[in-house]
Amino acid sequence: MPNGKDTVKEFDFNARDFERVRGLIYKRAGISLADSKQEMVYSRLARRLRATGIDSFGKYLDDLEAGRLGEEWEAFTNALTTNLTSFFREAHHFPLLAEHVKHLQGPITIWCSASSTGEEPYSIAMTLCEAFNTLTPPCQIIATDIDTNVLATGANGVYSMDRIEKMSPERQRRFFLKGKGEREGLVRVRPELRQMITFKQLNLLADSWPITGPFDVIFCRNVMIYFDKATQRKILSRFVPLMKPHALLFAGHSENFLYVSDSLKLRGKTVYELDTQHQGAVHKVAAHRT
Repeated sequence: MPNGKDTVKEFDFNARDFERVRGLIYKRAGISLADSKQEMVYSRLARRLRATGIDSFGKYLDDLEAGRLGEEWEAFTNALTTNLTSFFREAHHFPLLAEHVKHLQGPITIWCSASSTGEEPYSIAMTLCEAFNTLTPPCQIIATDIDTNVLATGANGVYSMDRIEKMSPERQRRFFLKGKGEREGLVRVRPELRQMITFKQLNLLADSWPITGPFDVIFCRNVMIYFDKATQRKILSRFVPLMKPHALLFAGHSENFLYVSDSLKLRGKTVYELDTQHQGAVHKVAAHRT
């Protein structure tokens, strides 16, 4: 008799299906799925089969590739995108950011290239407010992500109280509004911070990006780990012309860009700047493009 411990799957999912998914998400988003991700892929895409009313992975993938599922490509990509984030994650970066912007003339432009549900760009915004001691610093943040669902969450700026419990009471009071009544237990980022940030969809593998530089700072943290070296090299080569001569590039704790770009040098712990030997060539390219 079946019981709760049975592992019989609702849908057949074989090695060929998994390889097709790996190929499609790599081509679509540059994400390299490890062999160990087969169960994760099944779990996330099984929801898409239920939502579309399709009863097999083979047919789902056939219809997806043939363009018979309308906007399902977006849902497919969203389902396979990992969004792990928190406010002031990798906290050592934010004092460096604050010190950097204090020496710049406004307007200061920052690109957060993997913004997820918004905690990272809002952490950047709070840091800027503290650095300039105002809720309206001379700064503009572009926050992008491939996943449209998380972008909507970020633009809304509403979070559960437990998301900010590790923040100091001062930061909580200064930057968040507490919900009341039906909204009790929730907080919303103050409108001044939301106005500093523009959320928009961007696929780092797309032929063109809906942004224009150059930027004073680029955050690209904990996203390169999902790409192979060739894809990392391609993306970094496109970052470099978008960086001002003094710009900083922030990476994730397990990412090392020196192995995939000779245009960058290490400034601090997982913080990079342009290598002066390459700046002349780089900015000639940037000037030619503008």
